[in-house]
Parts: sequence; structure tokens; C-alpha cells
Amino acid sequence: MNGPYSAYTIKHPVGVCGQIIPWNYPTLMAVFKLAPVLATGCTSVLKPAENTPLSALKLAQIMMECGLPDGVVNVVPGYGHDAGSALVNHPLVDKIAFTGSEFVGKKIMRDAAETMKRVTLELGGKSPNIIMDDANLEQAIIETHNGCFVNSGQFCMASTRVYVHDDIYDMFVEGSIAMAKSRKVGGPYEDKVQNGPVVSQVQLDRVLKYIDIGKKEGATVACGGVRIDREGYFIEPTIFINVTDDMTIAKEEIFGPVMCILRFKFLNEVLKRANASSYGLAGGAMTTGLQNAQKITKGLQSGIVFVNCWGAMQPTTPFGGMKQSGYGRELGGDSLHEYLETKTIITKI
Repeated sequence: MNGPYSAYTIKHPVGVCGQIIPWNYPTLMAVFKLAPVLATGCTSVLKPAENTPLSALKLAQIMMECGLPDGVVNVVPGYGHDAGSALVNHPLVDKIAFTGSEFVGKKIMRDAAETMKRVTLELGGKSPNIIMDDANLEQAIIETHNGCFVNSGQFCMASTRVYVHDDIYDMFVEGSIAMAKSRKVGGPYEDKVQNGPVVSQVQLDRVLKYIDIGKKEGATVACGGVRIDREGYFIEPTIFINVTDDMTIAKEEIFGPVMCILRFKFLNEVLKRANASSYGLAGGAMTTGLQNAQKITKGLQSGIVFVNCWGAMQPTTPFGGMKQSGYGRELGGDSLHEYLETKTIITKI
């Protein structure tokens, strides 16, 4: 450019954001979506899952009572094919943020392309957890157990694909079975409950179907594997052993209290196996060796990697996946960029 100029950039809100949240953590997922909207000056049309609309409605009521201006956060309950589709296809909605299944996420991405909307997607996972032979065995069993069975396995980052070194495999399996059998399953008003029900009859049937597929394909049910004989959608915490990578239960997201334990001998080998999945949300390493930890964290194709823990979320760091686990990030500073447009201003002085 010839002559004196001033050049700078500014950020401004992307606009109206359609936000579609799941049923497994209805309040938490709403907060994940709404926080960057409010921080960046956007507005939200929030569609809760049809199974769990009351949490979002109550949250919106609290916001109103706190003085949030009308129209900033709008909750629209409904089915995905109705209310969700309307948001995705509406020309005045500038951005879509979706948490849910890979199948629906792909459809949203295709539909949003018609109006060139921004899209962030947090989809499924089949998270690998690598248990090295130098791991603190007790800690590894506890962290893996809690990482798999939390929220009855209805957790996108669940530690459901567990690779255990041959040298400690039998001990790990024995300890995991003991923990699973001792895990108390019950309703929300019962004492010391660790696992509740799955969300619906549909989800119950889905999980039991996967358990049946696992048995038919040759995996062994080491514990659990059945519905609990009581009112409600309760399933016993289930552990499969003798699992191979080509089995359906080792490849597809079950979204229930089901753990698959696989063997490995060499780290390079197990990294290739762990990365063979189409998903890339979370991964983990249980090891006391710094070099092992560094190799695994660098080698796993996952948006989040846990070392000697599982699910310890830090809200100031970004959350999201690679490959078919999604697109974009939530939480932390990265989430704000998803809700901001950058404009360059050049002025001749």
C-alpha cells in the first residue's frame, strides 16, 4: 500500500446460535454451549433432547430470574427431526453447535452447508485406554472402572476399549471384575448408589443388543451382561474379555455400562490398534514411565488424552475430538473463537 494507513482487526459476535444438546448430561451440556454465547455477545436458541427437556427449561427460568434480557437465551423443546432440523436449516441462524451421534452430526453438517453456517460438532467415541505393564495396578483398575461405568456408561468419553499389557492382563481382569460386581446399581434416592439406569427402553434394548452381539462374535462375558430384575432400565455393569479388534463391541459406541478388555504385547503395536478406530475423542495411558506416557500422548489420535486418570475435565482447556468424533472445540479460549467473527479495518490516514 502507498501512503499512511491504519490496519487493525476487531472481533464481533457471530450472531444467532442454534444449540442442540443431548440427554446424558442435560444441564452440563447446556452450560457448555451457553457460556461462550453469553461471553461473546451472541444469542442462543437451545434445543434440549426430547428425553430431558426440563433441565434446560429450569435453567432458562433461573436465567430470567437473574435478569438476563428477553431473547438472549431461548429454549425450544422438540424432536430432532422437527425442532432441530428447523434450526439447522433456518437462514437466520448463523451457527449450529451440536452434541450427539455421529450419524446426526454428519446430517447436520450437510444441511448446514446449504446456508454456509458455522458448525461445531461433538460426536461419539470409542476411547482406547492403554494399561502398560509398569502401571500402578490398583490405580489403573479404579480409574478405568470409573471412566467406563460413570453415568452408567452413557458418556461420550467412556473408557470402554481397554488395552492391557499381557504381563498384567489376568490381574487387571480379576480386579476389574471384583470392582464391577461390587458396584451398587439403583435409583437416585437409594443410598450409596454408583450406577443408575440407562435413559430409556430404547437405550436398554440397544445395550442388550450389543451384549448379545458380543457373545455371538466370540467374546466372553466375565461379569454382568444382563438386565437387573427390577422396575426401571437397569443393566448390570458388564465386562467382556477375549475381545478382538474386529468385533463389533470393540468398534462401535455402545453408550452403556459395558467394558471391553483386550490384550497387547508391544507399545507400537497397540498404538496402531488404538488409532484404527474411526473415532478420536479421548484416549488414555496408565503408566509410571515418563517415556511411555510421552509416546502414548503424542501417538494417540485423540482430542483429549488422560494419563493415570480418566475424565478429569479442566474447563479452561479445550474439549473436542478428531476424525469422526467431531469438529471444533468447546471450553477454554478455543470455544470463544467458534462464536466470533474477525473483521479487518483498513483506513487511509
